Amino acid sequence: MKNGKTGKQEEDEARTDEKPAKLKRKDYEKELARLHGELVKLQLWTVHAGLKVCIVFEGRDCAGKGGVIKAITARVSPRIFRVVALPAPSDREKSQMYVQRYLPHFPAAGEIVIFDRSWYNRAGVERVMDFCEPKEVKRFLRLAPLFEKMVIDSGIILLKYWLEVSPDEQTRRLEQRIDDDRKIWKLSPMDVKSYKRWDDYSRARDEMLAATDTPFSPWHVVRSDDKKRARLNLITHLLEQIPYEELPREKIKLPKRRISDDDREPKVQMRFIKEVF
Repeated sequence: MKNGKTGKQEEDEARTDEKPAKLKRKDYEKELARLHGELVKLQLWTVHAGLKVCIVFEGRDCAGKGGVIKAITARVSPRIFRVVALPAPSDREKSQMYVQRYLPHFPAAGEIVIFDRSWYNRAGVERVMDFCEPKEVKRFLRLAPLFEKMVIDSGIILLKYWLEVSPDEQTRRLEQRIDDDRKIWKLSPMDVKSYKRWDDYSRARDEMLAATDTPFSPWHVVRSDDKKRARLNLITHLLEQIPYEELPREKIKLPKRRISDDDREPKVQMRFIKEVF
């Protein structure tokens, strides 16, 4: 026994700290396909039962918010699962009540709205990058739980996720964006400026969680260094938070149709694109 711990206790702690084996693509895609099926069931139930669902995603740059949202919405209707990613506020919006520009995007019955960043910009990027005054941050942190209680009392299911990425993984992803023509658009001047303010973001995160993690609207934190595991874990958790049932569906059978010989080919000249592949 060392430090008052048995060998088994030390072994259990070591196992907890071990990095899990890399998830094979085949296993990931199989489980993701199953979860996509469940998300479709949730979509049908949301419309049937008139649910109103609001999901907030927050986290540092390169935490994996976009990838998780794409994984959630890949196989569902964009008319039911709506993604909201607002740009920087206009001068007119800056003069409004702070949460006002978010309210028009809130869900009606039969909708699931996903915020890719949200009103929590005030507690995060706006605070760290000095886009607002300290007193405005304090006021927001004091009022946010009251606002969210009002949202929930109106019948909206509100879920808040914070994606937690390590500094090394964030650096790796940012460097990858620099060298990848497909991802360079994701790297904004603001990302570069905020990169050196890791500690400031950490303090902002801690104060935000302390002030706005409430029994009625808790923050769900997701380790996101491993993108595949993060997506599977988050979707699994999400499905557990919203009560839904599988609706009975009639088996679909395509009817017979008749295509006459005269109508098999178009009667007009069609401008086909060049077939390069």
